[in-house]
Amino acid sequence: MSALLLLFVCLVLGALVARFARPPAGTVAGLNWWVLNIALPALVLAMIPRVHFDRHLWFPVATMWVTFFGAWLLFAVLGRLFGWSRSRVGALTLVCGLGNTSFMGYPMVQAMHGQPGLALAVVSDQLGCFPLLAAGGIVVASLYSGRQPSVALVVRRIATFPAFIALLVGIVAGIAGGWPDALDHLFLQLGQTLTPLALFSVGLQFKLHLHRDQLGALSSGLAWKLALAPLVGWGLGMLAGVTGLTLVVGVLQAAMAPMISAAILADQYQLEPRLANTVLGAGIVLSLATVPLANLLMGG
Repeated sequence: MSALLLLFVCLVLGALVARFARPPAGTVAGLNWWVLNIALPALVLAMIPRVHFDRHLWFPVATMWVTFFGAWLLFAVLGRLFGWSRSRVGALTLVCGLGNTSFMGYPMVQAMHGQPGLALAVVSDQLGCFPLLAAGGIVVASLYSGRQPSVALVVRRIATFPAFIALLVGIVAGIAGGWPDALDHLFLQLGQTLTPLALFSVGLQFKLHLHRDQLGALSSGLAWKLALAPLVGWGLGMLAGVTGLTLVVGVLQAAMAPMISAAILADQYQLEPRLANTVLGAGIVLSLATVPLANLLMGG
């Protein structure tokens, strides 16, 4: 409960500071730079050598792919049924197909399942959600905005992302027997800055603008991201015989709130930015209740 309270407090503090304190311009960019380039790679370096590779480790990765492509299929069908614009279908596919599996996923999973759960969350994020953002996200954003996807851009984004490089280095370190104690402690200490800074940054960016013509799309998007996607993931895991912490973490990562970077991508490609930010804000708030509830229902 204390760990979950930390998440809530950091999120609320960020929202209050943004509303009343008028932080300096560039605060969000500076925080996000540290989180993405220092804290996240350090946490990956600390966690990946601890992962116990077993035959079910594919599952936390697969749930990310099911969430993304399931969203794409669902919203393409709903778009035809309800006459939604291509911009709306693209926006919903991005923000409801990609989850906040690092900024919120890491601290929430760690709060509920400790370091073993966090290690699995890192695998889910780095091998599942991040490649989908870098590749699938760019493809969807380009297609629904009328642009041509760039293969070179996708490859460059993946190859130069610090946490992905850290993932490769961490795998090698794990094979070699892990880090020396001093380095391991250093990576953990740096990685622990991710939770308060990431959630504070989320709070600073929090927006919630409800409009009547968006309610149907908003409800459909949140229903998929917070309820149906994890339910489909759970069904897949049960059918495949996945059990224990691997099953729980895979489902929880599928249940995370929409990804902030996906909303930014929707904004950059002019895919109904107001709807994307509304889904993002509402999803963050609701996920603070729905994710722990999903964990409780699975016996976590």
